[in-house]
Amino acid sequence: MSEKQSKSSRFVSLKVKWAIGTAIGSLIISMIVVISLFSAFTQNLLQQERSELNHNMSVVVRQLGNAGESSLTKSKVRSIFEHETNLNSTTEFYRQPLVQGLSNSRVTVTVMNSNGKKIFQTAKATLPLKTSKQAKTEMVKGGHHQIMVGREPILSHDGTIIGYVQVENDLKQYYQVFKRLILISVLALCLVVIASGLLGYFLSYYWLSPLNDIHDTLTVVRDDPTSDARVPKDVTELNDELGELSRMFNQMLDQTQRYIDQQTQFVSDVSHELRTPVAIIQGHMEMLQRWGKDDPQVLDESIAAALKETTRMNSLIKEMLDLTRAEQVDVKFHDAVTEVKDVVEQVFNNFKMLYPDYVFRFDDDLHEDVPVHIYRDHLEQILIILFDNAVKYSKDRKEVHLSLSRNLNSVEIGVQDFGEGIPQEDVLHVFDRFYRVDKARSRKKGGNGLGLAIAKRLVEGYHGHIAVESTVGSGSLFRITLPIVKEKPIEKDK
Repeated sequence: MSEKQSKSSRFVSLKVKWAIGTAIGSLIISMIVVISLFSAFTQNLLQQERSELNHNMSVVVRQLGNAGESSLTKSKVRSIFEHETNLNSTTEFYRQPLVQGLSNSRVTVTVMNSNGKKIFQTAKATLPLKTSKQAKTEMVKGGHHQIMVGREPILSHDGTIIGYVQVENDLKQYYQVFKRLILISVLALCLVVIASGLLGYFLSYYWLSPLNDIHDTLTVVRDDPTSDARVPKDVTELNDELGELSRMFNQMLDQTQRYIDQQTQFVSDVSHELRTPVAIIQGHMEMLQRWGKDDPQVLDESIAAALKETTRMNSLIKEMLDLTRAEQVDVKFHDAVTEVKDVVEQVFNNFKMLYPDYVFRFDDDLHEDVPVHIYRDHLEQILIILFDNAVKYSKDRKEVHLSLSRNLNSVEIGVQDFGEGIPQEDVLHVFDRFYRVDKARSRKKGGNGLGLAIAKRLVEGYHGHIAVESTVGSGSLFRITLPIVKEKPIEKDK
């Protein structure tokens, strides 16, 4: 059997499993209820039969015992039974002749004399006649089923035994009701199983229908990993486990798609940006190979140009790798926490030392250190990018302002320079990859146009926000907002 056939043979629909489970569960519960009710009802019915037998036996014994006879004969018993009885009872059975009442009853009464000889019988007895010194009722095995029998001695006024009574109830009516109840119970259980199975299947078909949408989405993504297919909105808005699963599934697909786009963008950007330096190096090497080896000036210029382009390629590759890592911080550093004030002061002091000819001002509105959701090295990297740009693009007024403040839920860091500024049409693009406001001047000042793109990816990776305000000739202000950690963790990033 092939692997495909093996998997196919093992597959059982969840709807079928749900229907079977519902049917079995309903069957078990129904059986418990039915058996309990059946047992209670039949026991009550059997108790009624026992009570009727005991009453009949008690009436016979009392009637014969109160007759005042010293011994019982057939004629005397018949005479007593054929007279109308009155035992102050409200039932018709005791207002009519006793023999008629016994004949209408479901019991068979047999009267025996003191020697155990039968002298009166209302119908043919099933069981052999036996005497008993005391009243007792028991169940005895009969031909097809059990029979209820009661035996009791007949006492005269002075306590002498003058005869015996045996009362039988063949329980035919009881067993008829018993069989009828069994049939009704079996039919009811079958109906419960069928109805619960069908109900379970249709309910599962209705409630699990979102799985079809998830399956269709999975099929599309499996066939085309770059597809933007997602679980429909009407499924993701469900307030249950399937809705939550659909939302998580869409988030996973978005994240996977983002990684695919990042890798595609990375390859595209690297191939585009490396094309020029590789072409320059190749051109100089070919020139040296043809005729430049014997010209010291051409040799020195070619080697210098090749080293310059190699250095730029190395810087570009490093920044591209930094950008790729920055786009994955929400996965690798989602629990990172850093005390923001300490990092900001450290970067501020470092730049004061590196650029003594610049004026650095720090407006600190934090009275205590505040933990924020970000990895310490990444916060340093963001601040270094912003400070480096502020220094690089400052012209006449060599001054950089740093501000640190907070509101209820976040910390805001501002880095302001008073340099060239950014034209309004370029403000929206300064965070794009390889974007340069003035490409010729930016190339001379170094950099590959990836610094702000890296900063933006890092900030947004930690659910923060970065924005810029700029005026040409007056400088630029970059604002970073990072969420505050509500409760300080035991350990923090160092």
